[in-house]
Amino acid sequence: MATVALYSAIPASAQNATDGKVKIGALVDMTGVYSLHGGPGVVEAVKMAAEDFGGLVNGRPIEVLSADYQNKVDITSGLARRWFDADKVDMIIESTDSASALALFRLGEEKKRVIIGAGSATTALTNNGCMPYGIHYVYDTYALATGTGSAIVKQGGKNWFFITADYAFGHALEADTSRVVLAEGGKVLGNVRAPLATTDFSSFLLQAQSSKAQVIGLANAGGDFVNSVKQASEFGITQAGQSLAAMLVFITDVKALGLPVAQGMKFTTGFYWDRDDESRAFAKKYFGRTKAQPSMVQAGAYSATMHYLKAVQAVDSEDAEKVSGWMKANPVNDFFAKNGVIRPDGRMVHDMYLAEAKTPAESKNEWDLMKILRIIPGEQAFKPLAESACPFVKKG
Repeated sequence: MATVALYSAIPASAQNATDGKVKIGALVDMTGVYSLHGGPGVVEAVKMAAEDFGGLVNGRPIEVLSADYQNKVDITSGLARRWFDADKVDMIIESTDSASALALFRLGEEKKRVIIGAGSATTALTNNGCMPYGIHYVYDTYALATGTGSAIVKQGGKNWFFITADYAFGHALEADTSRVVLAEGGKVLGNVRAPLATTDFSSFLLQAQSSKAQVIGLANAGGDFVNSVKQASEFGITQAGQSLAAMLVFITDVKALGLPVAQGMKFTTGFYWDRDDESRAFAKKYFGRTKAQPSMVQAGAYSATMHYLKAVQAVDSEDAEKVSGWMKANPVNDFFAKNGVIRPDGRMVHDMYLAEAKTPAESKNEWDLMKILRIIPGEQAFKPLAESACPFVKKG
C-alpha cells in the first residue's frame, strides 16, 4: 500500500484549511528501478523549490505532498484522485513512469488540474495523450532518439536490435529510435521486450547476440538499464564486437555502472550538473541536502516547480487554465534551461546535450562522470509542433 508523507514550508499550526493554500503533489518511484534518478530526490527538489520561493505565494502557504506510485497505474490513479478530491491538491508532478503519466494527464483534464511530466518519456504526452493543462518538461523519446540514435548511425552503427522495456515508455523509445535509424539509412533486424524490473536479461541478450546486429539498442532505463549493461559485459557481448546503444542514461546509472564499464558510452541528456556556473551552484545546494548530484529529472523537477509557482503568483490563482496559460506564455530561464518554451501541446522545448561517460583517468572525483560533446538545439531535438498529433493544437 502506498503511503503519503506531507511536507510544508510553513509551520504546522498554519495547516488548518483545505483551501487558501498552494498544494503540490509529487508522485515518484520511491524504491523501485527508477528511484535513484527520480524518487526521493525529486521530492527533495520540489521541496527545495517551494522553500526557495519563500514558502508563500501571494500570502498563501505552499505545501508539498509525496507518495510512492510504485510504477503502477492503478495506484497512481487512486492516489491522484484522492489528492484532488480530498486534499485539494492543485498540481501533480511525476518523476518516471510513462503509463502512469498518461493516466495522470487524463485525470488532470477531468479535474482541471495542472500535471507536469518531469521524468516520463513517452511522446504520447504531447500527442494523442495531451491535455490542456499537461506539461512535458525534461525530455522525451523523440529527443533521445534524435540525439543518440542519429550519432551512432552516423558513426557506422547501421544494423540494430532492440531490447525494450515492455510498456509505454519502452515502446515509444524503440519506435522513435527505429525511425531515426531508418531515416539515416540503417536497418532494424529485430527486437525483444523485457518486463519492467527484470533481473535476468540473459535470454534477451542471447537473442540480441544471435541477431548479429552491430548495435544493441537498450530501450530501457534505471535499474533495468544498469542490469542489462552489466550482464552484457559478463556475456562478453561488447568484447565480441557488438556495441550497446544507451538510449536513456542518467548520471546515477553511470555512477552505478562505474567508469571502467561505462567509459565511452554516448547518450543524450537534458542536464548535467557540471555544465556551467549556474548548474554547479544548484548542484552544490542539492548535494548539501541529498549527498548526491542531481539527475536531469531531479533538476528538471525543481525548475518546473519554480516555473509553476511563478505562474500562480503572476495570475494570483491556482486555476489550471490561467496557470498553464502563463507557463506557456513565458520562457524558462534558469540553471536548467535558457529560453525554454512550453508549446501549446505542452512540450517544453529546450536544448539537449550529447554526452559521453568519461574514462577513469579523466575523472577528478566521484561525480565527475560525464562530458558534453555537443549541444542539440531544442528546435532540432524535439518533434516539431506542426507534426504534433495533439488534438487541441490548431494547425495551419
